[in-house]
Amino acid sequence: MRISMPLQYAGEPKPVVDQVAELEKVGLDTVWVAEAYGYDSPTLMGYIAARTERVNIGSAILPLYTRTPALIAQTAAGLDYLSDGRAVLGLGASGPQVIEGWHGVPYTKPLARTREIIEICRKIWAREERVVHEGSVYTLPLPPEQGTGLGKPLKIINHPVRSAVPVFVAALGEKNVELTAEVADGWLPHLFIPEKADAVWGPALARGRAKRDPALGELAISAGGLLAIGEGEETRKLADLTRPMIALYVGGMGAKGRNFYNDVARRYGFEDAAERIQDLYLAGRKDEAAAAVPDEFVELTNLVGPESYVRERVAAFRAAGVTHLNVTPVGDDPVRLVEKLHSWL
Repeated sequence: MRISMPLQYAGEPKPVVDQVAELEKVGLDTVWVAEAYGYDSPTLMGYIAARTERVNIGSAILPLYTRTPALIAQTAAGLDYLSDGRAVLGLGASGPQVIEGWHGVPYTKPLARTREIIEICRKIWAREERVVHEGSVYTLPLPPEQGTGLGKPLKIINHPVRSAVPVFVAALGEKNVELTAEVADGWLPHLFIPEKADAVWGPALARGRAKRDPALGELAISAGGLLAIGEGEETRKLADLTRPMIALYVGGMGAKGRNFYNDVARRYGFEDAAERIQDLYLAGRKDEAAAAVPDEFVELTNLVGPESYVRERVAAFRAAGVTHLNVTPVGDDPVRLVEKLHSWL
């Protein structure tokens, strides 16, 4: 099991990048750089590449609808070059609220789009031939009836550092998780409860793995939560820091009937809480929505408590198949905390 960490996309990222440079010295393997509707991910990834030497740098996530497949491939190849082969491409469909509300792009065919973007990216990185693709979403070159008729197959000018950049997909729905297990190098689930993961996602993962190309190797899984070691009231307060984030995703990241995170909370068995959190959040009562997040949900999605208990949580994530423990270390000395975690793995 390796250690990864999300770079928080709210606030100022530069101080966190300073911390990443220290964390890589004590065992941090991957930093994930989010892109929502704040700063873009690749710019920050390039900055991290210049400030670090060993840590892998992943986008988590680049929304599928915001860039063409070729630009996604070019960006990943460019970051891989700047970082000497440390780039990881994290992709995801995001949701209609952001894609249509922020980017003004119709939220259509997320599964086909995911599959085709991965296929096109891998063709571009391999550089074996000029890129031709005919799918339900993308056709390269563009056919004459859709353009000028002057398009022609091309090959990336540069020679990528690697012929394949690792691709992780953020997926929550059954069909998307199945697709991820079939075609991606790794999976980025959110609000992951290891004890409930097999019941919620096991069948979808099994169906995808049954169709998986053996050349891809085993599916990597990056999941985790807040990391803090301590006892008593202060530690409990640290865990409570995640309540507003959980409420945001379960309550506010989507509309009624179209919130993937809310659906996952329901599938975990928190149906009543998920409905209450969403109702409160959408009514603008965000503090009440955060307070409505069940203690069990907070506990099981994080690694917070006495050292012996945190070690039990690490074991639970490992038993659920997690290969990259994705943690946000909090406390007086986050670097020492990651160093301790690394010594356990």
